[in-house]
Amino acid sequence: MNNNIQKKILLIDDDELHLSVVNNILKARYEIVCTKSGVDAMKLLDQGFFPNLILLDILMPNMDGWETFLKIRSNVFLQEVPIVFFTSVIEAVEKKHAEEIGAADYITKPYKRDDLLKRIENVI
Repeated sequence: MNNNIQKKILLIDDDELHLSVVNNILKARYEIVCTKSGVDAMKLLDQGFFPNLILLDILMPNMDGWETFLKIRSNVFLQEVPIVFFTSVIEAVEKKHAEEIGAADYITKPYKRDDLLKRIENVI
């Protein structure tokens, strides 16, 4: 990586295995912070953590990805942080909704490692 400062990615997903796999793919290029729920992510963000990108699952208990997205966007300091939905939800209507509300991208699981890296690099 050419930058002296490593970019930070907040990964929000309730699946431990997925958190581990994605962390292993991205950690050589980025600083990765993982949370297992939208609630935990909001606590971290409200404490002043400022990521360069947020990867957000949709299907999570208590606060799903849609609600988490809206809560993040309601924070004036986080309105410009790109949010990428990263989910197993493949329905076209969901992808269209993500575009309409301003998501930076919509990546579906399963994914190819190189495609994931390229798409994240494009957004960051």
